[in-house]
Amino acid sequence: MNSQGKVWLVTGTSSGFGRRIVEELIARGEQVIATARDPRAVEDLVALAPNNVLALRLDVTKAEDIREAVAAAVERFGRIDVLVNNAGYSVVGAVEETGEEDLRHIFETMFFGAVAMTQAVLPGMRERGSGTIVQISSVGGFITAPGFGPYCAAKHALEALSEALAAEVQPFGMRVLIVEPGAFRTELFGSAFRSMPEMEVYAPTVGATRNYAAQSAGTQAGDPVKAAKAILDAVAAGCPSLRLPLGADAIHGMRAKLAQVAADVDWNEAIAAATAY
Repeated sequence: MNSQGKVWLVTGTSSGFGRRIVEELIARGEQVIATARDPRAVEDLVALAPNNVLALRLDVTKAEDIREAVAAAVERFGRIDVLVNNAGYSVVGAVEETGEEDLRHIFETMFFGAVAMTQAVLPGMRERGSGTIVQISSVGGFITAPGFGPYCAAKHALEALSEALAAEVQPFGMRVLIVEPGAFRTELFGSAFRSMPEMEVYAPTVGATRNYAAQSAGTQAGDPVKAAKAILDAVAAGCPSLRLPLGADAIHGMRAKLAQVAADVDWNEAIAAATAY
């Protein structure tokens, strides 16, 4: 066991942020459990550092997979210091276009799966008095747009739970980091992209979002390699902030949302105050 470094468990490492995070961890000599629904997709990462990397099959929507993955990680490395909840996919569709089954699957993967993973590692971290939970959310966990409602709803839910979690575990020496990337050059608008069946009546609103996703695939401004480094640096620094926005577009979007919320509060302040007994 590398007593000087940390043991990381990262979900969704076959591509995108997950893969870049594992590559950076390997470069820094950390120990990492790289998980994917098909572990063959990460065999090349194991080959880079066989003593420090363990590849495991993990579908975060399956409770048995989660139990087995956490047990195997602890058996191999003795502990889990950092959990990175990264598994997910992007979805575009109006609320009316998104069926119940699709909506539930979105939440099962990006909310309930992340929560179950978090709950699985909390006891060990709490007993040791240290640990970090990294939630790979999105700027969509703070803002939204027509057509991104279902996806953003899952990310908003994860962020709300994570804010509460951060306050709950802080007395035990644990930290929570909510990562909010803007548009980065990953597979989110490529192989990890899903589009709900289109209804013509929503073309004027959701159509613009669909066009954005299609046209920006592979040309996004954000560099996932630099994002991975920023995430690891934030954890190494002890997570000095609860949120880590990534990308100039994320900063712009979040500031615009904060301004709009402040304007709504100011506009209704007198009304709100007048509702008391």
